[in-house]
Amino acid sequence: MRVRASRPPVMADVARVAGVSHQTVSRVLNDLPNVHPSTRKRILQAIEELGYRRNLSARALVTRHSRVLGVVSFDTTLYGPASTVHGIEQAARAAGYFISIVSLKAITRDSVKEAIQHLAGQGIDGIVVVAPQRQAAQALASVPDNLPAVAVEGGRARKVPVVSVDQVGGARLAVQHLLDLGHETVWHVAGPDDWLEAEGRIKGWRDALEAAGRRVPDVLTGDWSPRSGYEAGLRLPAEATAVFVSNDQMALGLLRALSERGIRVPDDVSVVGFDDLPEAEFFSPPLTTVRQDFALVGRHSIELLLGQLQKDPPARQRRVAVAANLIPRASTAAPPGA
Repeated sequence: MRVRASRPPVMADVARVAGVSHQTVSRVLNDLPNVHPSTRKRILQAIEELGYRRNLSARALVTRHSRVLGVVSFDTTLYGPASTVHGIEQAARAAGYFISIVSLKAITRDSVKEAIQHLAGQGIDGIVVVAPQRQAAQALASVPDNLPAVAVEGGRARKVPVVSVDQVGGARLAVQHLLDLGHETVWHVAGPDDWLEAEGRIKGWRDALEAAGRRVPDVLTGDWSPRSGYEAGLRLPAEATAVFVSNDQMALGLLRALSERGIRVPDDVSVVGFDDLPEAEFFSPPLTTVRQDFALVGRHSIELLLGQLQKDPPARQRRVAVAANLIPRASTAAPPGA
């Protein structure tokens, strides 16, 4: 039965109930070795019985570590940013940290700078900035020199280490898959102009076509939404037999537009997306796409952050690229008449 008290229990209460020293309780709370399993069990039982909760603010004053990491992200209603933040959070929790998130609806230098300053004022141990747009990447210059930081995407940011998916390589995989099936060229529905991921995917698409000596068609541009993919599908020239779409949500809209036009996928036109949404395999037809490993992005981000906390100089300079993988499904096939 839980012991009721007129004040919240403190560490000394736990030590008294467990019959151990204050220092032994501290070792268990900090998950340190050299505590006998039976003693550890007794302390944990006392913590549960008393309803003891650690005073993280007091602990931070003593250790100068809050065990809290800050994350600045952009519009977590989008699959990519939301999945990235989830991967970061899971990796942080596995390392014994909690995270405090600021999600920005609009990316400007000032909004990112304000978010960084807000989190730094909370006494966080370090910060991860998910910087998928140019302005966010440029705002990384406002990270205080004494605050360990990592950027996800982040472009050519020089001040902090960067973890990113190999967008260029992933796009090349998508285009090469379509060329290998026998398509003469590949059209592209790109993401918004100011997104670094869209920029990388355009580069990979163009590089693959030019390396194969193929014609590079004009780019159709969307805004990541199914609606913009639908509108691009209505504009797709009748001559097109293959399309690489910069994300799966736009690919979904494009599939709808092609269906309304009486164009069959993959019989008439092959379609490849990017992201591998959980729903992608249930599209009609199931979507061939490029998968991003957001969990691995999260792990690398936290590893680089912890490296800085442990005063590892190379962690401050590193750039890590996470490979993307092609997931072939039923939305791609050889071109008509092949």
